[in-house]
Amino acid sequence: TNERTMWRSRFAHRYTPPQWARLLPNIPTHRYELAHLPTPIMPWHVSELPGDVNLYIKRDDLTGSELSGNKVRKLEFLLYDAINSGADSVVTIGGIQSNHCRAVSAACSILGLESHLILRTDDKHGGKLQDPGFAGNLLLDRMFRSHLWLVSREEYQQYGSLKLLSMVEEKLRTRGKKPYLIPVGGSNWLGTWGYINAVAELEMQLDKLEHRITDIVIACGSAGSASGIALGAALSQLNVKIHAFSVCDDPEYFYDFMDQTIFGQNGKLKDFPHKSRDLLTITDAKGIGYAKSTTEELEFIQTIAATTGVILDPVYSGKAMFGFLRKLHKHRKEFRGDNILFIHTGGMLGLYDKVDELRQVLNKDDPRVQSLL
Repeated sequence: TNERTMWRSRFAHRYTPPQWARLLPNIPTHRYELAHLPTPIMPWHVSELPGDVNLYIKRDDLTGSELSGNKVRKLEFLLYDAINSGADSVVTIGGIQSNHCRAVSAACSILGLESHLILRTDDKHGGKLQDPGFAGNLLLDRMFRSHLWLVSREEYQQYGSLKLLSMVEEKLRTRGKKPYLIPVGGSNWLGTWGYINAVAELEMQLDKLEHRITDIVIACGSAGSASGIALGAALSQLNVKIHAFSVCDDPEYFYDFMDQTIFGQNGKLKDFPHKSRDLLTITDAKGIGYAKSTTEELEFIQTIAATTGVILDPVYSGKAMFGFLRKLHKHRKEFRGDNILFIHTGGMLGLYDKVDELRQVLNKDDPRVQSLL
């Protein structure tokens, strides 16, 4: 135990919030530095862009390898709180290919916590849930020895994420464990600090760019990252417009969730003068459904990969970029200017769950594949 405490202390650092955030309530005092920060910003030449638009990409997919993506920024604060509260295990919840759950698995292995993942799946035959297999994020979940608790989509809708979390918590407490609960995507007030802090990172980076950024684009799957960016941008006076593209629920759901759960009573921001609608614009980009891809979307992801060298995931960044370009062409006036930053939130492992669909796009008889001899 002493050895583990000493090991964890190597990652723990006192947190000093940016000056403009110091009047916010419940400021975290420490975090575990797990991510590789700052993540780079680079020019991004996408052929579908209007000729007068300058696009940049912030590579939050490069926050690490096993921990890659936006979730680790939130987990730096959440897992310090977990261990500081005496937890020996963590319970969280997400879809069957959840990037968040995989990041929790990895971070728990680093810090010596037991991880329990509640995963929503459609794979049900004969009234029983089937083993979800080893594709994509699931392979890493298993390698990190996470405990997987499977629920059907119907069960998820019937009970809701908070009830399911409490059910696993109760089971673990009867076994003598001390679990710490993390909501979907790590999206609560404490998790939001991951992207409030990212805005301080952006302040230092944006001043060095050739063009002054006017708009920031980000995917929205559980609202935590988008909330942090939007709140930080407003408080820091970055003077940018935030555009979030929702990949699951409708925009109205996310506006309400931000106001009531993140900026509301649970977020201790009752007196905050702004509503979420004042802080950002949310556009529906879920297409035919969460984690469901159209052929057009997959072809778009493949084209981006082939022409820019950037891999977008099919669930979050791919849908967000797909929706952003269409909005840019159809509703150009909704953007503040011509210099736009896209935040890549990671999720590349999700592509491995789309192999069969991608095979149709890539074409197994591709003429670029041929025998040498």
